[in-house]
Amino acid sequence: MNAKVSIIMGSTSDLPIMEKAAKVLDEFEIPFEMYALSAHRTPAEVENFAKNADMRGIEVIIAGAGMAAALPGVIAANTPLPVIGLPISASLSGIDALLAIVQMPPAIPVATVGIDAGLNAGLLAIQILSAADSTLKAKLIAYKSTLKDKIVKANEDLKKVEYRFKIN
Repeated sequence: MNAKVSIIMGSTSDLPIMEKAAKVLDEFEIPFEMYALSAHRTPAEVENFAKNADMRGIEVIIAGAGMAAALPGVIAANTPLPVIGLPISASLSGIDALLAIVQMPPAIPVATVGIDAGLNAGLLAIQILSAADSTLKAKLIAYKSTLKDKIVKANEDLKKVEYRFKIN
């Protein structure tokens, strides 16, 4: 079994956010790998990783980073693969990382999810993979239908909540 998705984080302190992506990939039975690589502390390793990821069978890269958040852009500059940037709230409530990731120069696109949105990063990777995999697409459709079920149940539960002036 070879990894299809690579989860890269600037530091293992990002693991609590990045593991949300890992858990949803695991739930969908998508093989993945995880590494800590730093655009600032291990630049040669980041470049080597990015340049060789597609040759190793990786199809999508999720790159999480906080603060200056150079990691997703450096990876995107060195690979033809889609890169999903995941801003981490390491400082300034993650706004610095968000802006660093979304403000990429022309011809270096990085898809970006919300601050600390590890689950969405994982699901976006799954959506990208499902474009060429009808079985995976069916699993994704089934997953999304459970989201509706959660809201229907929530509304049933809300009917039981009582307030003096609540009418439903």
